[in-house]
Amino acid sequence: MSNATHSIIEYHPWEPFLPTNAKVLILGSFPPPRKRWSMDFYYPNKTNDFWKIIGHIFFNNEQHFINRATKGFKQADIIEFLNEKGIAMYDAATAVRRTQGNASDLHLQIIEATNIHALLERIPNCHTIAVTGEKSAQTVLGPYNISAPSIGESITVPQLGSDIVLYRMPSTSRAYPLALDKKADFYRKLFISAGII
Repeated sequence: MSNATHSIIEYHPWEPFLPTNAKVLILGSFPPPRKRWSMDFYYPNKTNDFWKIIGHIFFNNEQHFINRATKGFKQADIIEFLNEKGIAMYDAATAVRRTQGNASDLHLQIIEATNIHALLERIPNCHTIAVTGEKSAQTVLGPYNISAPSIGESITVPQLGSDIVLYRMPSTSRAYPLALDKKADFYRKLFISAGII
């Protein structure tokens, strides 16, 4: 891949998904390249475990949001679920450069971080932020010189609001070496703490 390709700045392809009743805001790093999408929504990569984890936790079935015909995801069902539960979705970056041209966070250069304050203003009932992986955690907390908590742990971030709690979650990428059910255990605790379960 040429250096010119690596210099391209990508801008976030989607609007923030912000249900009016949102209690939790989930922030990934940035969507994968379009060729890896199986739907036009968050965590679209078929090899990512995010929607399988959600199915496992809430429906005791990791295939709940899987479209058997396409092996992709059931986007309409996912959106209905998120609206019902009050779960908002976006990413920590709004513009990036892929230094190696792939989906790896290790090769993701953040050009523009998301304005988290602006998101929170639109979801006034939100009291919990979950960052899904190291890159997301670094991007959100870096400007405040706050170190990310250990995986599964939480901290308060006064700069984001006195009542906001931030959880650092394990990455849902298959590249992250943790079994799906173990990842689900961390996410289940988050949703229980946030009052979603």
